[in-house]
Amino acid sequence: VVLAADHRGVAFYEGLVRVLDESGRVIPAALFMPLIEETDLGREVDCVALRHAFALLKERADLRVSINISARSIADAKWRRVLQNGLQEKGHLGDRLIFEISETSAMQLHEVVIRFMAEIQPQGVAFALDGFGAGMTAFRHLKDFLFDLVKIDKSFVQGIADDSDNQILAEALMMVAHQFEMFAVADGVETAKDASFLTNLGADCLQGYHFGVPKFEL
Repeated sequence: VVLAADHRGVAFYEGLVRVLDESGRVIPAALFMPLIEETDLGREVDCVALRHAFALLKERADLRVSINISARSIADAKWRRVLQNGLQEKGHLGDRLIFEISETSAMQLHEVVIRFMAEIQPQGVAFALDGFGAGMTAFRHLKDFLFDLVKIDKSFVQGIADDSDNQILAEALMMVAHQFEMFAVADGVETAKDASFLTNLGADCLQGYHFGVPKFEL
């Protein structure tokens, strides 16, 4: 869940992909997606995630949902069909859908991502830059992208109330985001102390275990 820092409630929910091992334990996406991201299986995972997102948006008109996608999927014909079918559903589902693209993925195919954004944003879909600040290369092209929000990398957020270096870096990242008229989401908030500090620092939204752990559903 991603909460508005001004206490106005839930801004949106993030849909996370998880798989189970032979013993039934949940395996986070960070442990398997890097291994399959460049393969056909990675494209299929993105298709499944997008179908589930549209199904949830169709069922719950009160929800706004974000899902992670790979820049590679943007050029995948099957994934594009799933996207177009969902956007053609009644209810303007695109108005409540957010695509999260990692900084690394966006930079690998930045021209493809920029064209895709220009094509899809008029249909209501918003875009978030995930892991903002983790790879500084993105600053060179940031003005060319059409991101609506950035999620500041966890490495700058966790324990920020007691880390003067991260305080300076996080504030700088928020200033950059706001300069480009993007919302700044502080990701990885684990304590009330950090949440309060980030709110005062200027974060627009907060996300992390302090507000709840991911819930697993089949």
